[in-house]
Amino acid sequence: MVQLLLEIKDRVASAREAGQTALATEQLTPFETRDQTVLTAGYAANPLPVMEPNAPTARGKPKQSPARNLLNRWAKHRSAVLTFMYDFNVPFDNNLAERDLRMVKLKHKISGCFRTDSGAQTFCAIRSYISTARKNGHNILAALRLALVGTPFRPACLPPLTADG
Repeated sequence: MVQLLLEIKDRVASAREAGQTALATEQLTPFETRDQTVLTAGYAANPLPVMEPNAPTARGKPKQSPARNLLNRWAKHRSAVLTFMYDFNVPFDNNLAERDLRMVKLKHKISGCFRTDSGAQTFCAIRSYISTARKNGHNILAALRLALVGTPFRPACLPPLTADG
């Protein structure tokens, strides 16, 4: 599974460098086939637990192995996991999203909580603004200065502000 994901990542990177915006169907089909092969082999190697006939019955489902749980999640969410293969705008990993959340968790860890909902919303708005400026290649201090003087940085993909907001 790991090897397959890394191969797809490399193929997407080389296609992106070549100026492509998506992999061709001829390139996707072998990966999709191998994905199904990996899942099938994984399920064969990690069967469901067998309940002994004389064992006392417990409530709920029998406990599965971590490998089986991973296979179930992979099968259920495989289109989401492989989105980076179909849409080059989606990154291979979620490191950037995790980095964006890190400051909220750090603030929570240090102070225990936000005192008010409006304080939490203000903190998140400021962090979002900083993150957007960084992702668009702007100097963070310059972007904050623009916001403080009333002319905040706006990404080019957003329409310009109107007089009524």
